[in-house]
Amino acid sequence: MQIRSWADYEYFYKNSLEHSDEFWSAVAEYKIKWRKQWSQVSEIDFNLGKINWFLGAELNVSENCLDRHLESGKGDQIALIWVGNHPNEEKIFTFRELYREVCRASNALEALGVEKGDRVVLYLPNIPEVVISILACARIGAIHSVIFGGFSAHSIQSRVNDCGAKLILTATGTYRGNKWIDLKANIDEAMALGCPSVTKVIVCERDSAHGFFSQSYDLKWAEWLDRFGSENHLGASHSAGDPLFILYTSGSTGKPKGVLHRMGGYLTYAAYTYDIVFQPKENDIYWCTADVGWITGHSYSIYGPLANGVATLIYEGVPNYPDPGRFWRIIDQYQVAIFYTAPTALRILASAGDDFVKKYSRHSLRVLGTVGEPISPETWQWYDEVVGEKRAPIVDTWWQTETGGILISPLAGISPTKPGSASFPLPGIEPKILDDAGKEKLGSGPGTLVLARSWPGQMAGIYGDPERFYKTYFAPYPGYYWTGDGAQRDDEGFYWITGRTDDVIKISGHRLGTAEVESACLVHPFVSESAAVGVPDPITGESLQIFVLLKEGLKGSEQLAQELMDLVRKEVGSIVSLKKVYWVPGLPKTRSGKIMRRILRKMAQGEKTHFGDLSSLADPAIIEMILAILE
Repeated sequence: MQIRSWADYEYFYKNSLEHSDEFWSAVAEYKIKWRKQWSQVSEIDFNLGKINWFLGAELNVSENCLDRHLESGKGDQIALIWVGNHPNEEKIFTFRELYREVCRASNALEALGVEKGDRVVLYLPNIPEVVISILACARIGAIHSVIFGGFSAHSIQSRVNDCGAKLILTATGTYRGNKWIDLKANIDEAMALGCPSVTKVIVCERDSAHGFFSQSYDLKWAEWLDRFGSENHLGASHSAGDPLFILYTSGSTGKPKGVLHRMGGYLTYAAYTYDIVFQPKENDIYWCTADVGWITGHSYSIYGPLANGVATLIYEGVPNYPDPGRFWRIIDQYQVAIFYTAPTALRILASAGDDFVKKYSRHSLRVLGTVGEPISPETWQWYDEVVGEKRAPIVDTWWQTETGGILISPLAGISPTKPGSASFPLPGIEPKILDDAGKEKLGSGPGTLVLARSWPGQMAGIYGDPERFYKTYFAPYPGYYWTGDGAQRDDEGFYWITGRTDDVIKISGHRLGTAEVESACLVHPFVSESAAVGVPDPITGESLQIFVLLKEGLKGSEQLAQELMDLVRKEVGSIVSLKKVYWVPGLPKTRSGKIMRRILRKMAQGEKTHFGDLSSLADPAIIEMILAILE
């Protein structure tokens, strides 16, 4: 089943809603190699929080990403390109070479007593070993849980203990620009705090210049593989309903949620969405800039492209090291055809000027993608005109950790697009927009975005906490999956994501998306980034306040604040009254680049200490810096 035209899209979309199980059965048969067929396509009940796909089916996820490409004659084609933080640092693996490394790691895991269903924590940066480890866990049926390399010891400990991990795989450290991050020190601190389920820590030596003090529980990666890892491993057959991985997401209150995805449904959806959204071709080089520690790195750096037999590139470093031309240099060097990145990275690179982009040809680019947050029309147009030179279609994708894969997005070169819009739902996805009373809104207008039916990539639960799973995602709007996001549908049916529903501001009865206000601020040439929040107001319900990061060397002033207030009214509408502007040195963001507006909202309300779960905050020091300014 292929979607290669708008007529294909319209046919399959209609068919997917009218004959859902038949549609997903056809997708699964087309995209995945199964060892045993399913007896039932789906078993879904949103009222109970029950999500099951491909009941009775069996497969091996690792086999789908590696072995079957050897069988089809792709063994000598490139599977994985690793680009290090430092220029000209690389490793390239063919499918055959990657298969051998995964087999070695699979045997070595089993030699340490890791069995099907055991949890293995990966505290690894974007290096080849993280891809190898993930596919090895999938091969033997161990449940991998990747923790992003910037998390603290306490965050590591809480995640390790929540899932009861048997093993930790880590590295001595990683480079981020000029900075060396000592990952092993964080693991040692977490172990000292108490991780009683962990029996061994496997340590990859990232750089010989940075050794490590070996603990009694340590094994060196190279010695471990040499000792236990033969190059052949017959992957076992696993149930489609077996857990594949746990990925922790932070909430505004309470402990992080262990989002659980299962083998059959997740892989089917990652493979399907990668193919229809990015429209890859034979011998493409594909690059997703996300860290593998996040869901985008899982679905669209590893599982999606490799299941489709496409070469995937992973990069260890940052967008602007050693200069803001690094991304474009890598694209030219490896002839990247499909490029998938975050609006945050694009804003950083756009603020550095166009010369860094135009220094490189970028002629290999055929598809551009964005992920992680709504992209402003201004950034979209810069991406289109400067980076893509109006010849590479943009797929602005909307999805979540919980969804496993993309839900709303253009299909590259097929769908009509509008700057800043996520476009239309993929076949099989049925979004609805609800009003404040929870009733469906037809036609155009804003509201709360929910989903009326399941899809194979939907999370199966929160690890160890089914009650929280139901209460978080299904109780708010019975009969629907609550996304937590707001959206607006226009007269032509395009969807515009307005951000988290707690990022929708309501002023005098008017709903206002933070993304809309922030896009207006970006029109001003002095503004680098901004974050809008709503603060309770006795007269208007909420007042609009904004935190602004100016471009380097510029300072805020009353005149500039007034210019922004006027600009927001002009760009968004006369109903908008910007009450206050704060000039800040940075914004509190997660390590995946999302602005934590709930923190800013509390600050604007006078809160100084109680900000909820901050474990995913990239730079905790920014909190004190902003508070000092507010004082």
